[in-house]
Amino acid sequence: MNNTYTDLVKQTFDFPQEGFDINEDKHLLFNGLDIRKLIDKYGTPFKLTFLPKIGMQVAKAKKLFNDAMKKHRYDGKYYYCYCTKSSHFSFIVEETLKQGVHLETSFAYDIELVKALLKRRKITKDITIICNGFKTRQYTKNIAGLINSGFKNVIPVLDNVQEFEDYKKSIRSKDPVNIGIRIATEEEPTFDFYTSRLGIKVKDVLEFYVDKIKGNSRFQLKMLHFFLNKGIKDDIYYWSELNKVLNLYCQLKKICPELTALNLGGGFPIKHSLGFEFDYGYMVNEIVSTIKNVCKKAKVDVPDLYTEFGSFTVGESGAVIYSILNEKQQNDRETWYMIDSSFITTLPDTWGIGEKFLLLPINGWEREYQEVHLGGLTCDSHDFYTSEEHINAVFLPKIDKAEPLYIGFFHTGAYQDQLAGYGGIKHCMIPSPKHVVVEYDKNGNLEDWLYAKEQSAQSMLKILGYIK
Repeated sequence: MNNTYTDLVKQTFDFPQEGFDINEDKHLLFNGLDIRKLIDKYGTPFKLTFLPKIGMQVAKAKKLFNDAMKKHRYDGKYYYCYCTKSSHFSFIVEETLKQGVHLETSFAYDIELVKALLKRRKITKDITIICNGFKTRQYTKNIAGLINSGFKNVIPVLDNVQEFEDYKKSIRSKDPVNIGIRIATEEEPTFDFYTSRLGIKVKDVLEFYVDKIKGNSRFQLKMLHFFLNKGIKDDIYYWSELNKVLNLYCQLKKICPELTALNLGGGFPIKHSLGFEFDYGYMVNEIVSTIKNVCKKAKVDVPDLYTEFGSFTVGESGAVIYSILNEKQQNDRETWYMIDSSFITTLPDTWGIGEKFLLLPINGWEREYQEVHLGGLTCDSHDFYTSEEHINAVFLPKIDKAEPLYIGFFHTGAYQDQLAGYGGIKHCMIPSPKHVVVEYDKNGNLEDWLYAKEQSAQSMLKILGYIK
């Protein structure tokens, strides 16, 4: 029986596959990029952003929705929005904007980001800005400021009925302002509570519209916002909640002709295992056909469709690369590989919610493999990674003294820096690793550059007050 790591992967999955292959030197290729060359150049640990993947993801979603609309003769348009909260880095946001997308915001400071993009001429005042989340006074004030300054397509999505009063007081627009309403959806039966804390109760929406918005010459209801925490998935729960919102849309549409948009909040899943299976085309076709059929039955026009994709946009563009520093045999059954960083500080989702990412070795594919546990550098007993999405174990090549073993966690581009906090102070003063960005130059060749060096001890001591 063959027992190299290459044999293990090829016996378990279809390999190579989109985004992953090995070259003649038995080194991993990530979207055609030789990770080992970056290791030789920059050392480990480092975060990696492969910018071209963003355009590939946006193009994929746009084609899926436009093809489905054409197939079902759907008389509406599709708009792709990027959730800034998934990654606020300028090079990420600006790359998404190159793909002709719109933006979704979540907090007051996002509006400052929008203003900075305008100043840098990365956007115009015609861009659609969907403003989500529970709004603080500062957030509503900033939203009103955008509208008052001439942004033409800002859509504040009401999280509660009181929020509307803030806009009535602060927005000074000659034209009617488009607003949205977020529906408080029911959560999965396995969730910690029954109804989302965000949005307005379904039974209150019609009354609120009739009492507060209908007939108001300054505002018009443009959008219904539908969000499920679990994202877009093919199960009874998703289709049940979608149909509830569609029925509400149809009721409102009959008394509110200005309502022309449905926001399908909650994104597509991304690949966290080589065994990942999700039929994007099937789901989009079913969503489009379901919306058309419900609207046809109710005899109302179909809505334009908006999606807010964060993880789907940037998740598969990211990776974190580590070296294995040491192998420790702690008992008869458990072998530990110690990485040169921390899971808590660089991949907080693995620690906080037990998220699994796609783990592969960069080299050593020709070696024998073994089951291992991965340990981080902090003194916290929870700083470990011991199972993959497809199996309750981790298998990696055995250590060879002639060459260090390097590993990578892939499709980590969304939320990890936002949750861990970029820079700053982290557990045990583990530094934020260097950050390498890869993109195409003007001639179509891949080029890499260092966005940030590894965080220094001095920068942390200054934050802590030891250095004035």
